[in-house]
Amino acid sequence: MFDVRLFTEALITLIVIMDPPGTIPVFLGLVGRKSRDARRRAARQGVLVSFLVITLFAVAGNSILAYMHIGIPALQGAGGLLLLLIALDLLTGRGETNHPEVEDVNIALVPLGTPLLAGPGAIAATIVFVRQADSIGSYIALATAIVAVHLILLACLRSAGLLIKVFKESGILLMAKIAGLLLAAIAVQLVASSVQGFVSGA
Repeated sequence: MFDVRLFTEALITLIVIMDPPGTIPVFLGLVGRKSRDARRRAARQGVLVSFLVITLFAVAGNSILAYMHIGIPALQGAGGLLLLLIALDLLTGRGETNHPEVEDVNIALVPLGTPLLAGPGAIAATIVFVRQADSIGSYIALATAIVAVHLILLACLRSAGLLIKVFKESGILLMAKIAGLLLAAIAVQLVASSVQGFVSGA
């Protein structure tokens, strides 16, 4: 039977970790000054990348980590360093490029798809829920929760265009700087959690 408890627990946990409303300022900071079509494409590709990454770790996460001898703290550290580089680009304005179509794809992959949406926390939570699943109904419930949270993410990112009409160009530029600060803070927290994980596991 469909495991309602696991579905509810997984959905709420992933929503809290992935924070769909909280991704809107960062998303606008990354692509807010692009065209409507480019924003919609970036939102769609970013959510798709996140879904594929989460699904991959749901199916083979334990095997991948065990085979490569990688722990969750290592994932947190790598994700934190990657986000810190993106944050510095946002804060200094060095993220411009002469190839916007390439930049759109890159933003959808990194940092939007991963590690911002499909970050170490979401990956770790998914692996934990997979370990809890013990029946076909449990696996279906977890899969449904993963699909549902990504539909919510897509809806939030696609609605970000409404904020552009309110904040205009100057507001989006300011939001990019705020997004850089937020990403830097998230990056520092991930690195700190990574160090804490290594120390406690030593």
